[in-house]
Amino acid sequence: MSKTKLIYQNNPSPSVDQVGILDRINRITSRSIKNETKVQGLKMALNMIDLTTLEGADTEKKVIQLCNKAQHLHDAYPNLPTVAAVCVYPNFVKTAKNALKGSNIKVAAVATAFPSGQSSSEIKLLDTKLAVDNGADEVDMVISRGKFHSGEYHFVFDEIAAIKEACGKARLKVILETGELGSFDKVRKASDIAIEAGADFIKTSTGKISPAATLPVTLVMLEAIKDYYYKTGIQIGMKPAGGISNAKLALQYLLLVKETLGKDWLNNQWFRFGASSLANDLLMQIVKQETGIYQSKDYFSKD
Repeated sequence: MSKTKLIYQNNPSPSVDQVGILDRINRITSRSIKNETKVQGLKMALNMIDLTTLEGADTEKKVIQLCNKAQHLHDAYPNLPTVAAVCVYPNFVKTAKNALKGSNIKVAAVATAFPSGQSSSEIKLLDTKLAVDNGADEVDMVISRGKFHSGEYHFVFDEIAAIKEACGKARLKVILETGELGSFDKVRKASDIAIEAGADFIKTSTGKISPAATLPVTLVMLEAIKDYYYKTGIQIGMKPAGGISNAKLALQYLLLVKETLGKDWLNNQWFRFGASSLANDLLMQIVKQETGIYQSKDYFSKD
């Protein structure tokens, strides 16, 4: 049995104070932000986005188009940051890598029978290795929720650890699919398992079910990251994904991160948004803040 697994077994997850979580979220969402700080936050959020296309109808041309958008968010404003990454299926990684050549934008790939996670561990490892062999910088895996609900926590732990090993140098984001977990206590337990098993990031959702990311669930996960950092000194990243479509909400997430984990997490090395539709609203808000004119959505590409 691994040393890490023994540590996890001897340190069960704490119960979550639901009232306390909701009270903190109420205080965050009632906060006002000054204009200068708002512009800084909008640009920061833009630089934290993983632009994503994960549809059965995806084509190479669609992936290339998304990569072009990632590099040219709004050419009328050349000083804008780029997004953090483009996220695709493993078979489109090479296409994305070629389209993003010369940029600092990462290529992420979903793996492990995304989004259901319903496949054998052998197939999940092959899926991961395909993504990495094709050049993925990051891998977004999904946990086996069926095993988790059956109480087979060691299986979930071992599977994450095996996928982490298969990632090599690629960073691993572990998707909990929090909308299927059922309670804050289960979200905390899944977060702790993922972190102890080697996750570089923990991520709320696939974006394929509702509810996806929420502020309260994200706070529960941030608290798990904070406790692990206090215990080990090791930073773990966070990625809320799905349902984050407007700039106001994105800024609330940034406030939550700053007040829970501190400024060291306020960069795309440690915090991401899985929310492609968010990019356009951030762009519209940035233009409004700088020109006083709110542009129509028609001025921005959908993908």
